[in-house]
Amino acid sequence: MAASAGKLFARRLKHNHTTHNRSAVTETPAMRWFLTMTGLLFMALFIVLPLIVIFAQAFSKGTGAYLEALTDPDAVSAIRLTLLIAAIAVPLNMVFGIAASWAIAKFEFRGKTFLITLIDLPFSVSPVISGLVFVLLFGGNSMLGSWFQSHNIQILFAVPGIVLATIFVTFPFVARELIPLMQEQGTGDEEAALSLGASGWKTFLYVTLPNIRWGLLYGVLLCNARAMGEFGAVAVVSGRIRGLTTTMPLHVEMMYSENIVAAFAVASLLAGLALITLVLKTILEMRFSHDGV
Repeated sequence: MAASAGKLFARRLKHNHTTHNRSAVTETPAMRWFLTMTGLLFMALFIVLPLIVIFAQAFSKGTGAYLEALTDPDAVSAIRLTLLIAAIAVPLNMVFGIAASWAIAKFEFRGKTFLITLIDLPFSVSPVISGLVFVLLFGGNSMLGSWFQSHNIQILFAVPGIVLATIFVTFPFVARELIPLMQEQGTGDEEAALSLGASGWKTFLYVTLPNIRWGLLYGVLLCNARAMGEFGAVAVVSGRIRGLTTTMPLHVEMMYSENIVAAFAVASLLAGLALITLVLKTILEMRFSHDGV
């Protein structure tokens, strides 16, 4: 009798708990409509409308003026430099992200928490501050900067300085995508491959890499988008030398006070790249969830 009463009480308690949870998460149709419309309104005001304005301003004087702005020598130089910086920074950050996530997820070592904190550092430091750090580190008054100058190596106000600043602000993206993925997968597959005689490189190439491929591509996409759109750190270390050290965001800022159509033309190119990144990101997320990796 006591056991039956206990089971009955447990069922009632579970029923009440389930009913309470359902009532806590269930909203009225009016509330759902209000929340949905509020979200759509914010998206329209802060995402869709600015994109419409950018492309409308870019083509306000016709396709000829738009193409002329994009083929201007300074604009071409800015586009070329932006692609060059991304082509250097993204692969380096990809290698670092794989190595760091592998070490953090697969091994236990002293200083592991400190390494994770360092990876997150660019997220908490202003890009302008990070640019100033590089100026202090490689400036003419510093020991390191004086050594580079004595060997005729230009870091600041040149491509190397822009690359270093871009690498700093973008290096968490790949690692932050791969660390939880590798931690979830564990070390069982790698240990099995090693026990069967596979080398470390073959284990990574044929076991680890296929398991992290979508997460890796996702992180690379985010890293590339940030690298091409970075403004603050690059503005500090580049010197804004027109035609030499101006990236696309810097070119947009400089042209805004001189030729607004040209500024919006280059801005539309950046926006187009961002939209392409968004589409690829969505495709990867769908593939990611479909594969269950």
